[in-house]
Amino acid sequence: MIQSGRAARRLTMRAIRPRRNPAAVLLAAAWAGAAAVLWLWWDSTAVVRMDTAEWLVGAGRITGLLGGYLIALVVLQMARVPALERRVGSDRAARWHAMSGRYAVSLVAAHVVLTVWGYSVQARTGLVEQSVTLVADFPEMVEATIGTALLLLVGFASAGAVRRRMRYETWYYLHLLTYVAVYLTFWHQLATGSEFVASAAARTIWYVLYGTVGALLLWYRILAPVRLNLRHRMRVESVVDESPGVVSVLITGRRLHRIGAEAGQFFRWRFLTGGLRWSSNPYSLSAPPRPDLLRITVKAAGEHSGALSRLEPGTRVWAEGPYGAMTAGRRSRNKVLLIAGGAGITPLRALFETLPAEPGDLSLLYRAGSTDDLALWTELQEIAEARRAKLLYAVNGPDGARPEISTERLKEVFPDIDEHDVYLCGPPGLAEESYHALRAAGVPSRRIHHESFQM
Repeated sequence: MIQSGRAARRLTMRAIRPRRNPAAVLLAAAWAGAAAVLWLWWDSTAVVRMDTAEWLVGAGRITGLLGGYLIALVVLQMARVPALERRVGSDRAARWHAMSGRYAVSLVAAHVVLTVWGYSVQARTGLVEQSVTLVADFPEMVEATIGTALLLLVGFASAGAVRRRMRYETWYYLHLLTYVAVYLTFWHQLATGSEFVASAAARTIWYVLYGTVGALLLWYRILAPVRLNLRHRMRVESVVDESPGVVSVLITGRRLHRIGAEAGQFFRWRFLTGGLRWSSNPYSLSAPPRPDLLRITVKAAGEHSGALSRLEPGTRVWAEGPYGAMTAGRRSRNKVLLIAGGAGITPLRALFETLPAEPGDLSLLYRAGSTDDLALWTELQEIAEARRAKLLYAVNGPDGARPEISTERLKEVFPDIDEHDVYLCGPPGLAEESYHALRAAGVPSRRIHHESFQM
């Protein structure tokens, strides 16, 4: 039953308690850690001499320490810790991971070059000869060399131009070599780093840093998913055609409400059947989670998504999650606008049904190529009617002309747009266009909630 008046407003406001985003705190902690790493170098360096060799070796030590620290953060960002995945957002955590990875690889490469160069100047030998001496005579250097080569290989494979030419599965399994590289290079840091050789406290700090990251990785990437799937035993119940090229997969299981999933979140799904069991892809919940049922709606856009239409009832499902920060907890205003494009309708459809709102305060704008591409449209109409919400769509014209989501058009349809929270999900072009239009219309960036699932 829909309430109105002051009672409904009080009920809605009680539901609007935005969660604090810990991104700023986490970034400050990361920078503080980098400062502490620099202090390790400074504390263990008695004298900074002004000759070329000492400068090169010193720079090699600094880049090595920072590279080792950043590698730990890179692994942490791969661990799928809930504080990152659900509070900061999976897309932001993925961007942090990519950026940290680039810096880590660059620092490691600089460490190798500067160190070899510095020692070659000291010993007055060639770079090749000095490289062979370091690998052959220094402890743990053979393993470190292999680990560094693997790390550079992963960095090369993750470069945009290379990544786009690889199958996702190839890139994913190649990316797992990062763990091998980290293990092989870790011992070299303790065995040859003067900061650690001379200080038991520094060694303890490094063990705690890498031990904590390793424990989080083991729990959230391995043990927690095993626990979730053994407990809930999910299977495909049925596959439903929604529109051309779009299907919904209904997934049943035991006590699914105990997973703690929310509307707007997603899981990484693995379907244990031929051709799909080795692929894990992110798909959002397209309906509010029920104690006995979860639903995803997928548009065929590749081999994995296209194969979902052929799933047989009873197929075992392996899921990891829930992930994502685009939930009702991010909201801070009474009025909410949802802007969806393409497959981005799936999380917003679930939010459209569940976000607390008074009649008239909730709106959904759906951007698609044509009316035939408006997946779940009948459901959206039913929800809009039951909740007295506004439902709009924008599709290409008969000549293919693409309607813009402009600042002027938004202000025309929503005169008080600057008083809204906006949830935005869709292709990069739509997201960028809508974001700039919303900002120009006066919506603060903190009230534009967006996640990209292009992992």
